[in-house]
Amino acid sequence: MKLFRGLAFGLLAVALFASAQQDKPAEKKAESKVLKVKLNYTGSGVVDAKHPIFLFLFDSADFMQGGVMPVGAGSATAKDETVSFPDLDQATIYVVATYDPKGEYDGQSGPPPSGSSMGMYQKTPGTPEPIKLEPGKTVEVELVFDDTAKMP
Repeated sequence: MKLFRGLAFGLLAVALFASAQQDKPAEKKAESKVLKVKLNYTGSGVVDAKHPIFLFLFDSADFMQGGVMPVGAGSATAKDETVSFPDLDQATIYVVATYDPKGEYDGQSGPPPSGSSMGMYQKTPGTPEPIKLEPGKTVEVELVFDDTAKMP
């Protein structure tokens, strides 16, 4: 009988604890920040699985001086593809695109090779435009580039 009472009290305690946990508001999980980049490459190169466009995300405009590592990367196999970057942590992001017409660049082995076409999200030519990200929101931008700017 004592065993039964102990078990009953134990189950009652578990039930009360579970009930109390259900009444508590759940801890709010941080809402994700999503960036969608719509590419518009108007250059002469063929974009496909062997000749992709690589996108790199930076959390600082200091990438213009070099020495800053990307905080994200993606690729596209079409000139007008949209590339999504879900679950970003940054409040501000900068986007750069590169295209190697020879198809030799893998997007990971250092900087793009000489002669690769370059583009960045910008409103003023030559100045990277910051993209503001907000929790729970999807930001969509269009990145237009061609073969005018090239890696030295």
